[in-house]
Amino acid sequence: MDITEGEMPQIAKETPKGASGVSLSVHTDMEPLEAEWRALEAEAHNSPHQAYDYCRAWRDNFERPLRIVVGRMDGRLAFLLPLEITRGRLFTRAQFVGAEHSNINTGLFSSEFLTRASRSTMDAIAADMRDALAGVDCIVLTNMPGLWRDTVMPFTLLPHIANQNHAFQLRMKANFVETLAQLNAKRRRKKYSVGHRRLETLGGYDHIVATTSEEKHALLDMFFEQKAARLAEFGLPNVFACPKTRAFLHGTLDAPQDEANFPLRMHALRMTGGDFAGETPAIAGLTRKGDHVIVQFCSIGSGPTTDASPGELLFHLMIEQYNKDGAGLFDFGIGDMPFKRSWCTDETVQINLAIPVTPVGRLAALKEETATRLKTMIKQNPALYQLLQRIRSRSHTAPVVEE
Repeated sequence: MDITEGEMPQIAKETPKGASGVSLSVHTDMEPLEAEWRALEAEAHNSPHQAYDYCRAWRDNFERPLRIVVGRMDGRLAFLLPLEITRGRLFTRAQFVGAEHSNINTGLFSSEFLTRASRSTMDAIAADMRDALAGVDCIVLTNMPGLWRDTVMPFTLLPHIANQNHAFQLRMKANFVETLAQLNAKRRRKKYSVGHRRLETLGGYDHIVATTSEEKHALLDMFFEQKAARLAEFGLPNVFACPKTRAFLHGTLDAPQDEANFPLRMHALRMTGGDFAGETPAIAGLTRKGDHVIVQFCSIGSGPTTDASPGELLFHLMIEQYNKDGAGLFDFGIGDMPFKRSWCTDETVQINLAIPVTPVGRLAALKEETATRLKTMIKQNPALYQLLQRIRSRSHTAPVVEE
């Protein structure tokens, strides 16, 4: 397929409509696409991690080159894939913007395209993307749900590999009583009562939802300190240590939002009296898009308040609140942990996809697939996984198995 330079400065490459029935353009700037981007991101099946404000906050801090792939059918917007270029020692790859800190990546697709997508369509689009993304060795798309909101997502139609980690969600019912009825409701209420009584005995507590800018940023900084201390206790590296990552998360706090849509909102438990007055036993950051609420991160403090399982208590209160506020899905994000399984009704398999662009990119794709298979094998062997985690806790240079 012939590739021609776009006439407008923000278009890096453009392809005519090919076998896919979709014409592609690749853009290097976000701003000219804002109106269409925001309209497409509003569709329920699209991840908030590909939302305009989320991607802009990441771009403004990491300043990586953008390659925004836009597909159109008969002039109508069919999909938008916000990609960025990362350069390693051996390979240059295109990946979702902010992929390192995304719980779920769907890309942005129109409902019309989802009904029309087929294996042959996606094969042709993959070929078009290879042509359009010249200068990249490999396109690596990770943490994509295969089946999402009861819809088969298009990239699942291409050859892929399952991510070593699954994601976990709780489907909300009409009210909190019905939601808990899906689980072991008696056990959940007992855990809440025990934690509540213990914190009340220690002086009482409030469930805080940060509303002012000062409170939001202060609570996020407190999370960074709390998480760093907790990880240090276990000898684990701090994934939030990067100043750019911290600045990005602070940036999402200032993005436009309303009660049904926010890139990041801070929740916490705060002690109100006794010897522990003012302490914050648990903190969580949540994202909401329509009826979908995602846990971005959480942490607990140290000391006597941890005996009350403050993290469990905070989750109980948050789920109850968002159930009342009309959320349909409370998403604990990627990574298998016992407390997630105790809360969740759904387990979502996520997939990784590598599309080589150059001969060197074929090696990059093989490396990605091999690493994912190795991580999956380790996680399926509890004894080996625990051994590596012990080694990792002693040295940050030990092999890292993603959480």
